[in-house]
Amino acid sequence: MESLLERELPKHRQKISNKTEERKAEHIQICLEEDVTSRNTTTGFEDIHLIHRALPEIDRGKINLSTALFDHIFSAPIIVEGMTGGTEEAFVINAAIAQAVEEAGLGMGVGSQRAAVEDASLERTFSIARKKAPNAFLIANLGAPQLMRGYGTREAQRAVDMIEADALAIHLNPLQEAVQPEGETDYAGITQKIEEIVDGVSVPVIAKETGAGIAGEEAKKLEAVGVKGIDVAGAGGTSWSAVEYYRGKKRRNERSQMLGEAFWDWGIPTAISLIEVAQSVSIPVIASGGIRSGDDIAKTVALGANLTGIALPVLPSAIKGPREVEKTLNAMIVQLRNVMFLVGADSIERLKALPVVLSGKTAEWLRFRGFRPEVYAKREKSRGN
Repeated sequence: MESLLERELPKHRQKISNKTEERKAEHIQICLEEDVTSRNTTTGFEDIHLIHRALPEIDRGKINLSTALFDHIFSAPIIVEGMTGGTEEAFVINAAIAQAVEEAGLGMGVGSQRAAVEDASLERTFSIARKKAPNAFLIANLGAPQLMRGYGTREAQRAVDMIEADALAIHLNPLQEAVQPEGETDYAGITQKIEEIVDGVSVPVIAKETGAGIAGEEAKKLEAVGVKGIDVAGAGGTSWSAVEYYRGKKRRNERSQMLGEAFWDWGIPTAISLIEVAQSVSIPVIASGGIRSGDDIAKTVALGANLTGIALPVLPSAIKGPREVEKTLNAMIVQLRNVMFLVGADSIERLKALPVVLSGKTAEWLRFRGFRPEVYAKREKSRGN
């Protein structure tokens, strides 16, 4: 005879999925219609200065933008960050992004797959990514709160298999959960939970923040439990506190509005987080959080990033289709190529070796924290010097 638990669990999961699907749809709408960027906190890239070369001694047309990570070759050091899934609108967005990155030879992540794990009918909104991008590097995605609520290796592997992923991101979003009306704020023991996933899934695990950055100390902890990559997702771009502020405003939830307003600019700026992590661990680092141009991409690579993640600039394009996504990505690639020409870097590896000057609040922060910003300015000089 069917037990009460067996009879009621599917109903419970359906309720959760419906709420999750509704929340994902709201997130898309808010990001498209409202200003959800940081107000006062910047990425810190204004303090990062690449050195112009009047004698670059390279041919712009022969610059090689390709890079390798996790046994995959990317035509440029760019991935489109995981944004959404679990809704019909998300199906369109993921399909457009996937088609564009496939043709461009780049990579992408999908949004949190919790909704599809709990409701199999929503899997298609994620699996469309692999159908449209059979060769691209794809990153599956589950949230740390779900690990704390009982998700284990089985659910993580299901997320991977759902999109035939090349890696799995465990996203860390304590700020968003703290502001969100239905937020899940039990993170006690999360590092051990991540280690269990690392040991149990078939692909590399990437620890990914969601707009508040990762400090050097935590990067070391993540490396110690076997995480194979860290996506810093620093402050200065999209503020998920702001997104939840608008959700709270719509629901007349005064608590969420108050917290969203108070923590709108919370977090470690992207450039600072990138440097802290890159100088603290020996595993690959992905830089994301407020990346808006090819100049930003070049700076992240020069500071030690293996890849650069882009999110919000792609979203309006994805609504319009794959051609618009291609235009957005191509514009950044063209900018990146020109920056590399102007600093005399004919390859991504060469860009990583060129001197960079750090100034302002970014340099001050790093010095106070025990990092040495001056080492970047004293690296190998350009050819011809």
